Amino acid sequence: MNSNIQYTIRKATSADLKDIMRLVKLARQIMCDNGNTTQWTNGYPSEETIKADIDSGTCYLVVNGNDAVGSFVLKPGPDPTYNVIYDGQWKDECRPYHVIHRITSAPSAHGIFSAIIGYCQKECDNIRIDTHEKNTIMRHLIMKYGFDYCGIIICSDGTDRLAYQWTKPE
Repeated sequence: MNSNIQYTIRKATSADLKDIMRLVKLARQIMCDNGNTTQWTNGYPSEETIKADIDSGTCYLVVNGNDAVGSFVLKPGPDPTYNVIYDGQWKDECRPYHVIHRITSAPSAHGIFSAIIGYCQKECDNIRIDTHEKNTIMRHLIMKYGFDYCGIIICSDGTDRLAYQWTKPE
């Protein structure tokens, strides 16, 4: 990340919905351009999903000056999608955890994932995240920032996701 760039992360408001939907569209395009044509299809995440994230206070916006350059959801568990894991196990099944969902970033912005993970790791000691097998960019970043691969989870739509967990070193 360019050390001159200082991102601000704040809770998203309903006034940010249009910017977040623009970022969702950009994220879909990045995934498609990199061979991941099956994640975030059929209108997912929808405007209703993002609005619900905002209304629940779990949606965050990454801002560079006045420009929205990324977004994500950080919500406390338990998350029903993470109740069962196949071909592996969670690193820590005892302590409460948070889940990161729906990460977006503008293609022109660099270091967004680093800013998001840095923020989340300051807020939480135990974080879970998942991604599609074909999302090679996200898989690389997740591992680069200290998450361990734990196994496979099944989403509510029946599709598999690779699941990861980060726990604060003791």
